[in-house]
Amino acid sequence: MTTKISHTSEFRKRRAANWIVLGLTYSAMYMGRYNLPLVNPILSRIYGWDKAQIGGIISPALLAYGIFAMLNGPIVDKMGGRKAMMIGAFGSVIFNILFGMGAYFGFLGQGPLLLGYFASIWMLNSYFQSFGAVSLIKVNAAWFHISERGVFSAIFGSMIQMGRTMIFLMGPVLLIFLPWQWLFFIPAFFIAIMAVFTFWTVQDSPEKCGLPLLDVQDASSGDHEAVSFRYVLRKIFTNPVTLSIALAEFCTGFVRQGFEQWFPRYMVEVQNLSLDSAVFKRNAFAVVFAGILGAISAGTLSDWVFQGRRTPVACIGYVVQMICLGVVWKAPSLNGVMGAFILNSYAISMVQSMLSGTASMDFGGKKAAATAAGFFDGMQYIGGAFVGLGMGWMLDRFGWVCWGPSMIGFAAVGMILMIIFWNARPKSGVVFHSKEQ
Repeated sequence: MTTKISHTSEFRKRRAANWIVLGLTYSAMYMGRYNLPLVNPILSRIYGWDKAQIGGIISPALLAYGIFAMLNGPIVDKMGGRKAMMIGAFGSVIFNILFGMGAYFGFLGQGPLLLGYFASIWMLNSYFQSFGAVSLIKVNAAWFHISERGVFSAIFGSMIQMGRTMIFLMGPVLLIFLPWQWLFFIPAFFIAIMAVFTFWTVQDSPEKCGLPLLDVQDASSGDHEAVSFRYVLRKIFTNPVTLSIALAEFCTGFVRQGFEQWFPRYMVEVQNLSLDSAVFKRNAFAVVFAGILGAISAGTLSDWVFQGRRTPVACIGYVVQMICLGVVWKAPSLNGVMGAFILNSYAISMVQSMLSGTASMDFGGKKAAATAAGFFDGMQYIGGAFVGLGMGWMLDRFGWVCWGPSMIGFAAVGMILMIIFWNARPKSGVVFHSKEQ
């Protein structure tokens, strides 16, 4: 059977206001997260820190994000996404400012005290950042029918990538005219503005705006049990599909963070490009734009080709990652490597939008969406935590030749898990395809 979804114009307008503000808020938070890779080589140059020491800032932050995303998920399911998003945004504002303020703390010296300060502040920023994804997904789970989620997750994925695009384009230019700390002060300003708009505009569900309840037909449909910590934990941690997706997301985290945290430094040290060069800026933009296209492609394929199944699309993404990382390993030329970088970003975004962004809503249901998102996203960042200290040490010891192949095996494990659960759907088993426009 086919489920056709139509909404009133009033519903569409109110939902649009909700998701546009929510998406732009999380996009601004991305600016306050992806500023660190751009100053990675600068901190080494100013303070004399090697890659392993820089990894000492990266790893605790990613680990903290992963752990707290999982812990915050059930809290957000009880609290509501709107309030949690504001907590995350304002916390990120504070700790981005404090990280930038570290530039003025010369009295700490350039040794363990200053390194510890930066690591602690960035870890606290990650704690507040961990509210973002789970809050966004919690709100959207109440506003989008299961048959709409692939395409709208693609739109959200594109909006989120705008934050990374802005910091990658704006950051190198700012570094020409301003000290490095402004790459933390300026994102904090944008995050603060969007947090205020979230307070004014976003609501957790249609009912809170005086609109009728939307039956989203996900794993919560027909389930009248009250939301409790016991309910959301049972919903997520007794399902073999959600457990397997979480393991796949661990693998995604290693590949995603291994690529995103280190590729600007790779371009500086291996390809001899400055961050403000036209070649770097052009290719950095292409990398981020490819992520936008990956999210759009994934959502379209999932809703319209695979009938709402998310795992086949993620499987395709893992295969493409393996191919691209093989090209980076062999490093045929600058153009060849950049082509692989761009396509790898496309593939990472496919997996990210399907598993963390969409499968969490489907298999958690709107009642446990934040718990599922926290579990999936948390496992991704725990996997990513190994690319800080671990990969920094590896690059110091063996050089960049080991960078690409170190990530291939993780993509292969993710691919195998997606093949095993190729036909996975929420228990409601709704089949859908076309929609009334």
